[in-house]
Amino acid sequence: MHIVDRRLNPGGKSLANRQRFMRRAKSLIRKAVHESSASRSIKDADKGGEITLPIHGVHEPTLRRGGSGGMREYLLPGNKEYAEGDRISRPQGGAGGRGSEGSPEGDGQDDFRFALTQEEFVDLFLEDLELPDLAKRRVADTENLSWNRAGYSVSGSPANLALMRTVRNSLSRRIALKRPKTSEIERLTEELEALEADDEQPLADRAVRISALREEIDRATRRANLIPYIDPLDVRYKRFEAKPKPMAQAVMFCLMDVSGSMTEHMKDLAKRFYILLYIFLKRRYKHVDVVFIRHTHQAQEVDEDTFFYSPETGGTVVSTALDEMLRVVSERYRPEDWNIYGAQASDGDNTSSDNDRTASLLTRAILPICQYYAYLEVGREGESFPPGFVRRESDLWQTYSLVVRSGAPLAMRKVNHRRDIYPVFRDLFAKKVPAGAEASH
Repeated sequence: MHIVDRRLNPGGKSLANRQRFMRRAKSLIRKAVHESSASRSIKDADKGGEITLPIHGVHEPTLRRGGSGGMREYLLPGNKEYAEGDRISRPQGGAGGRGSEGSPEGDGQDDFRFALTQEEFVDLFLEDLELPDLAKRRVADTENLSWNRAGYSVSGSPANLALMRTVRNSLSRRIALKRPKTSEIERLTEELEALEADDEQPLADRAVRISALREEIDRATRRANLIPYIDPLDVRYKRFEAKPKPMAQAVMFCLMDVSGSMTEHMKDLAKRFYILLYIFLKRRYKHVDVVFIRHTHQAQEVDEDTFFYSPETGGTVVSTALDEMLRVVSERYRPEDWNIYGAQASDGDNTSSDNDRTASLLTRAILPICQYYAYLEVGREGESFPPGFVRRESDLWQTYSLVVRSGAPLAMRKVNHRRDIYPVFRDLFAKKVPAGAEASH
């Protein structure tokens, strides 16, 4: 049995209850996160915010009276039809409606809305995924510097005073020079006062000891004054050095065929894949640029709205998009400074005379500068073929298959439905289990 504690507690119990709820409804929350991201723009896809959960999946356990026995009486307002002793049949489908539709029996139920922070949103989105290559790092310009501790100095700002190091130096110096301690001088002084006040001992015997104590006290006092507790030689300041701050940055190239054969459904599949990749890169890199390149028989760099929603007609020449990507890289994104990722979406069509040039550009120019390159071939939803029919692979799929067989680091997948996008993405970026670990497991 589970009991929900609803007592007011300003001491922070709400955080524990929130985490407990997220663990209990994790599958529903993750599904809602994936669905909500599709309606956002790519650069806003990783923002937190409210998600909607079905109410039937978040019912909390409650304590109630058992319905199998006992005598119960109810007072129902507004009864004009039944009298005591009448039997009331159970309504078909249960009592109450759901959602925004009206309900003739009972109250309706709205979906449950739950707010996620950006950190929670991304954590749920990217569980168990990893990037294959994070090798490149850019050393930032001089305005991006990090100040690192670099030992101690004998001069500096009072705010940077190294107190512990200064005290340690002072203690070492006083021990080495045998500076009398204050407690030692006080002990000698007390002994002298006690000896002077002692009338029982003969004065001649006390005079020698009193004279010796006074000389010892004078010598200790002079040494204490000559050897200060803190000397300027002891003082140390924390020293800092400015070093260039390594900054990981990436650029994500989105390439898409926008010719007449690409339907809105296909573009929606591509957008969902791009959103996943952008959120993933944003999680791994501090700075991520996105470049949108659309093409028919010509290619151009455009903004996001134009990329997904502006209509276009024409043939299909894939190599033009690769040429445009190389142009942008040469002008703005040096491979030595940037981690370059490419994602291409197409229905597989390409002019037959362009296949060889596309494969050559990809093998010799694009893949050597990319950390990762993925090709997503999108199809029509619900597309089916008669039994025994073998569908011919598209021109672009055949071309890229030859590139993959040559050992090039190119990932290829096909999707026809929205539900396939996330599994395909997880397949592309699933964590690689070492061979030894897998065998032992």
